[in-house]
Amino acid sequence: MSKPDLTTTKLDDAARAGWLYYVAGNTQDEIAAKLGISRQSAQRMVSLAVSEGLVKVRLDHPIAHCLDLAAQLRQRFDLKMAEVVPTDPGSTSTTLGVADAAAAEMTRWLKSETPIILGIGTGRTLKAAIELLSPIECPQHKVVSLTGNIAPDGSAAFYNVIFNIADKIKARSFPMPLPVIASSPEERELLHSQAMIRPVLELSAQANVAFLGIGDLEDDAPLFIDGFISRDELVALRKAGAVCEIVGRAFDRDGVPIKGLTNDRVASAHIPSRDTAMVIAIAKGAKKLPGIEAALKGNLINGLITDEHTAETLLAA
Repeated sequence: MSKPDLTTTKLDDAARAGWLYYVAGNTQDEIAAKLGISRQSAQRMVSLAVSEGLVKVRLDHPIAHCLDLAAQLRQRFDLKMAEVVPTDPGSTSTTLGVADAAAAEMTRWLKSETPIILGIGTGRTLKAAIELLSPIECPQHKVVSLTGNIAPDGSAAFYNVIFNIADKIKARSFPMPLPVIASSPEERELLHSQAMIRPVLELSAQANVAFLGIGDLEDDAPLFIDGFISRDELVALRKAGAVCEIVGRAFDRDGVPIKGLTNDRVASAHIPSRDTAMVIAIAKGAKKLPGIEAALKGNLINGLITDEHTAETLLAA
C-alpha cells in the first residue's frame, strides 16, 4: 500500500478505533462489531493509533507520594510551584514524564484569557515538551525566546524551541536572532545594541512566566556537543567551579554566575527575575542534579518540574 493510502485511509480508521477505545470506552470486541472488522484487526488499529502518535494519554490521578514530595520542595526551597512525576526505574530518558508535565503547565498558562508574555529557554527537555503540546489558538499572548537561535555554523540551533512552539500555538512569537555565544564581549554589546534586538531583550525581561532547561557541564555537555563552546572552554568553566548552564550562562554550585570566560560572551537574555515572573525549570536525573541544586540555592527559579528520585535526592541533601 502506498504512503498516501496509509495516511488517508489506515490512519483515519486507526483514529476512529483509537477514539472508540480510549474516549468512548469500547472493548476491542465492541470496536470490531461497530466497524465490521475482526477483533484482531481492531487490536491492530488501536495499536497503530498509539504508534503513530494519534493518541496522547495523560494520567489524571495524583499520586500521593509525588504530591507529598512536591509539597516538601515548595516549603524547603520557597517555591511557588513544584510538580513531581513518577520515576521509571528502568528508563535512562532525561525527558520522560517531566516533558508531559511541562506541556500541561504550558497549556495551563496559554489557555489564560489575560494576555501574558511567555519566555522560553532551550534544550532537549523543552523541545520534547513542546512536541507534546496540542495546537492552541491564543493570539492574546506573546512568546519570546530567551536564547540566541543561531548555531556556530550560521544554521538554526537545533534545540532552540521558539520555532517549534510557533508551529503549535497561534500567538505572536519573538525569536532572538543572535548566536548563543558571541565571538567577543564587544561583539555581544554590538549585537545587543541593534534596533531589532533591543525590543526582544526588553520583552524577555517582562515575561510573566518562563520555562527553562538546565544543561550539565559534563564531558558530553550540550553546549559542547552542539558546538557552542570548545573542549578547552568547557574544561576552563569546570575549573572555575561551573556545574551547569542555563540559557547559555554558566553557574557555580551556589547559583552564582561564573566571572569571565564564556559568560562574558553569552548573547542570550538574562533569566527573568523570580520577583516578577514564574520561572520554572524542567529537569531530572543525576546529571542535572548539581544544576537543579544551583538554581535553587541561587534563587534563580521559583518553580520546578522533576521526578520522584530527583526530588528525594534534593530533599535528602
